[in-house]
Amino acid sequence: MANSNNRRKFMTTTLQSVGLTALGGMLWSGYTHEVKASPLVLRPPGAIKEEDFLTACIKCGLCAEACQNRDTNIDKETGEAREGTLKMAKGGDHTLIGTPYFIPTEVPCYMCEEIPCVPVCPSGALDIASVSNEKEELDINMSRMGLAIVHKESCIAFWGIQCDACYRACPLLDVAITLEYQKNERTGKHAFLLPVVQDSACTGCGLCEMACVTEKPAIFVLPNEISKGRAGSHYVKGWDEKDQERVKDAKKIKTVNERSEKEASDYLNSGDLY
Repeated sequence: MANSNNRRKFMTTTLQSVGLTALGGMLWSGYTHEVKASPLVLRPPGAIKEEDFLTACIKCGLCAEACQNRDTNIDKETGEAREGTLKMAKGGDHTLIGTPYFIPTEVPCYMCEEIPCVPVCPSGALDIASVSNEKEELDINMSRMGLAIVHKESCIAFWGIQCDACYRACPLLDVAITLEYQKNERTGKHAFLLPVVQDSACTGCGLCEMACVTEKPAIFVLPNEISKGRAGSHYVKGWDEKDQERVKDAKKIKTVNERSEKEASDYLNSGDLY
């Protein structure tokens, strides 16, 4: 009788364990699916493509620790480290737990010349080559954490109010963000000075976003995959040598049809409008 009860308890415990394991697996699967479907996350300088980053990052936290303890982050009066740019994701942060990210409106990337967060990465999730110049020297200006986007309807500079907060905050002054002069046709007397983000130079540091004077920033940084458009592979740049090489052996496509070979007057007078 005792053996029977023991077997029954054993089977019950086993089934409960299997059930809890399956439930945990389902919850974890749902969580990882959610965070992978949330692409609005800004990663440290040198971060590889997000899908590969989530696999490569070993959640060691060395990058966040290096960011926290950088020389420029030490309060000169107290000697204590201020809050670092990089955060390590926790539950509810809408990104994979233990991975580094930052929020510009809280603490942007301060563009450290020595980029302390990248060399300490042991897994390659932060690619040191992507932030190194031709001399193999670290160059933070090569970083592409994201791209700043200006929402024209919210930006007070587009209302005609003089504001250059984002322009002045940009570490690549007059390079990553330029001011475009535009005459105010409504008044005929004033001019707009409009912020324009240069994709080729913007690092995505978020200093402009933090500096924006509107209640909700009218300029904000988004990951490159979200902020940029992408032309189809069938488009060919006539001036691009790589494109010319790609299509040199392609079959010629007839771009002139029977109708377009006619004179415009012949076509209009023919009655063939369909």
